Amino acid sequence: MPEKQLIDECVHCGFCLPACPTYQSWGKEMDSPRGRIYLMKSVTDGTAELNATVVSHFDKCLRCMGCLPACPSGVSYDALIEQMRAEIEQKYRRPLKDRLFRSMLFALLPYPARLKILLFVQLLYQKSGIQWLVRKLNLLAWAPRLAQLERVMPSVDAGQLRSRIPPLNLPRGAPRARVALLSGCVQRLYFPQVNAATIRVLTAEGCEVVVPPDQGCCGALSLHAGREPEARAFARDLIERFEGENLDAVIVNAAGCGSCMKEYGRLFSADEDVQERAARFAGKVRDVTEFLSALSPAAPRRPLNLRVAYHDACHLAHAQGIRGQPRQLLRSIPGLSLQEIPSGDQCCGSAGIYNLVEPQSAREIGTRKVDHLLSVKPELMASANPGCTLQIQALLRERGMRLRVAHPIEILDASLRGEPPEKIGRSD
Repeated sequence: MPEKQLIDECVHCGFCLPACPTYQSWGKEMDSPRGRIYLMKSVTDGTAELNATVVSHFDKCLRCMGCLPACPSGVSYDALIEQMRAEIEQKYRRPLKDRLFRSMLFALLPYPARLKILLFVQLLYQKSGIQWLVRKLNLLAWAPRLAQLERVMPSVDAGQLRSRIPPLNLPRGAPRARVALLSGCVQRLYFPQVNAATIRVLTAEGCEVVVPPDQGCCGALSLHAGREPEARAFARDLIERFEGENLDAVIVNAAGCGSCMKEYGRLFSADEDVQERAARFAGKVRDVTEFLSALSPAAPRRPLNLRVAYHDACHLAHAQGIRGQPRQLLRSIPGLSLQEIPSGDQCCGSAGIYNLVEPQSAREIGTRKVDHLLSVKPELMASANPGCTLQIQALLRERGMRLRVAHPIEILDASLRGEPPEKIGRSD
């Protein structure tokens, strides 16, 4: 149940309203942070019950955390929405179709080995012509959520199935730090080039990079969906695989994962046996752009004549407060022209599994993002979260458009290696 003390911190001033994407979409009080906190209070004091209408308002929250920097009272809305969703998962019985779809997602997405099987099936689906037929005949019109899942799937190739990450990567030149890399789930399978670029840049900057074997999910998707016991199980296993290493930092290159891992201390606040270890681990977690911006550059940057639009991932900008560091790294590249997206701090609609369980809302929110993105006429978009990349590229495909997208670390890697600008990123 949401903590009463946290609920009472809200003074209902309304500064959160323009920062909330769902309030922007519909202008409804109950679909704003302020309105949802009022609903939480009503549920906790017994004046409202967890029925389908009440739950729908919480489900429609992206947990983008855009309200956090907008709130003058410092309300911990991130903690409140997590607690509320955990309450919903414990006490509210969803309709059968909803339960089955969510169960399918959580039986696949947090498990890299299962994702690899899915990637193989997806490869056959795309190369055999079945995908073309499904889209041509609109065969998934009867199932909007499955149709959305099919839409956001990127193109895949056999190389992704064969990709491997070396467990130990030695620094070039004098060693400056010893770090470990979270290889991720979706990142590892669908964006292996991001992990490869991360390792190359870190070693070029004098870091020894270890990649603990058999690491699994960090628990972010589960935590943000209210599946707390599952999230704690993932987190505990991850901590155990990393804590034997003597590390200066744990490096993350996916914004949603990093924001979750930095909250491990809070996740285990009721478990004294694990809480201290979890907090110590969380204290070492750094987004790769955050870590590199604090490390004086050692490797020379080569020019990249590119017009790049930087997309602020919500769980990087709002949840972790990391805004300047990715821009700093990109601006360190000679010749690169960095473009600011209008209303760039607004969510793209991805938000973990949000674009899969709330496809209509996600498309409306994402459409605004894509309109703003295209207004600056970029040659390349920089995105520090795989979910954002998939969401934005899917919306561009629907318009018959292509725009190359790359993680900031891929762009920096290309500069260090002297790669030609046209080879950076993928347009899918």
